[in-house]
Amino acid sequence: MDIFEISGEGAIEILIRVFIVYLVVVLGMRLVGKREIAQLSVVDFVMMLLISNAVQNAMLGDNTSLSGGIIAALALFLINFVLRTLEYRNKRLKGLLEGEPVTLVYQGRLLEGNLKKARITEAELMSAIREHGVNEIGQVDLGVLEINGSISILSNDFSKRSSTEKNEDVKK
Repeated sequence: MDIFEISGEGAIEILIRVFIVYLVVVLGMRLVGKREIAQLSVVDFVMMLLISNAVQNAMLGDNTSLSGGIIAALALFLINFVLRTLEYRNKRLKGLLEGEPVTLVYQGRLLEGNLKKARITEAELMSAIREHGVNEIGQVDLGVLEINGSISILSNDFSKRSSTEKNEDVKK
């Protein structure tokens, strides 16, 4: 087989395969949860490598031509572009594909139901809190699992600084 050789039917088959695999992987990542994306453990990283290898074969089938690979790559870029554009225009679709932020701590109180919903352990949350320079949950005004999988922490110290800055702006 010539490295550039591909029929019209072969190209269409690759496009269909790529579209199906893309949707399955997006659905799988959505079901796994947000924290998996931002905080990959060794096991999660290995899983991602194996998935990428497995879906490569599913996308291209028997076609090992350069043209087939290029068509698959261009199809992935196009699907990603179209989905991002649709997400930008439709907040409901964005929420469905990306999820919503989850409040984990509010005014120093741990929201255990949300922690379970997000599948985050208290130890993982405490680690994120310490990374933000805060020693205990009682010092956290707001802790949120963001849609990108990171955990944002606003502490009492932040509130005090923000209030002081606002008061100084009013005095000016």
